[in-house]
Amino acid sequence: MPIRDLAFDHAPVGLAVLENRIIRLCNLQFAEIFGGAPADYADVPLARYYPSIEDYRRIGARGLSAMRETGRYDDERVMKRGDGRLFWCRVRGRSLTPEDPFKRGIWSFADLSDERPLVQLTQREREVAILTCRGMTSKEIGLELGLSYRTVEVYRARLLEKFQARKLAELVAKLSGMPL
Repeated sequence: MPIRDLAFDHAPVGLAVLENRIIRLCNLQFAEIFGGAPADYADVPLARYYPSIEDYRRIGARGLSAMRETGRYDDERVMKRGDGRLFWCRVRGRSLTPEDPFKRGIWSFADLSDERPLVQLTQREREVAILTCRGMTSKEIGLELGLSYRTVEVYRARLLEKFQARKLAELVAKLSGMPL
């Protein structure tokens, strides 16, 4: 087996080659993260591994926008394993076709379950949590999501309670998996 294939197949992070958001090839670690064997993923739409079709569309639109500018995208998000269990995942992607960013790309997936246990969140709470971790103010989050800043503050208060955090900084640390 060529060294290049060994590096891909046995990388310590999940790797997948995507074409138009369909998995064409993945490595052993990707299959371990999502469950099964690499052959189980050939020609499977990535949409299957998002908590909802809304997440798939929203994250896809944000990713496409970033990739049109830089050819790269990364975030931390909740994804779904093959058996339906949800987990936090760090995702990074690079387009191999800058003129059409989703046409072909290489993506990495890292399971963050050990550092960031999953807390049941609504779709809106997840969005507010993600944008809070990006350092956005309540007003900025409100503009991004089409909400009033007071509504964002209500969501943040729920997040503080769910994560048993006393302050916003503690919430961000818990959301990002940083040691307290």
